[in-house]
Amino acid sequence: EVRLVESGGGLVQAGGSLRLSCAASGSSFEDYSISWFRQAPGKEREVVSCISSGNGSPYYADSVKGRFTISSDIAKNTVYLQMNSLRQGDTAVYYCAATLYYCSNIDYVDSHHMSYWGKGTLVTVSS
Repeated sequence: EVRLVESGGGLVQAGGSLRLSCAASGSSFEDYSISWFRQAPGKEREVVSCISSGNGSPYYADSVKGRFTISSDIAKNTVYLQMNSLRQGDTAVYYCAATLYYCSNIDYVDSHHMSYWGKGTLVTVSS
């Protein structure tokens, strides 16, 4: 079993930056691909980014490409999401999730394939 805890959310002005962390505990963390999802009020949950197990290749949704960077620190069992040039449209609750499905294409990331979820961290971007 893997337990995930997100942190780093908060209030930031448009154009600012935040770094989210997803700390994992449990066995075989390195076997899991980790994804970041977000859900804005009144909208469906959407995938933002994923990082594959093994080679750690990152993938991004078009809406955040060039602004967000996902990375992992295996020694700390933590995955990060560096968010730069934030926009009001990035306002959402951000969740990290773990799956044994290999992440190789952002279009194939499916929330139904996630085995474990964190409780989320709120990011609010003001004008």
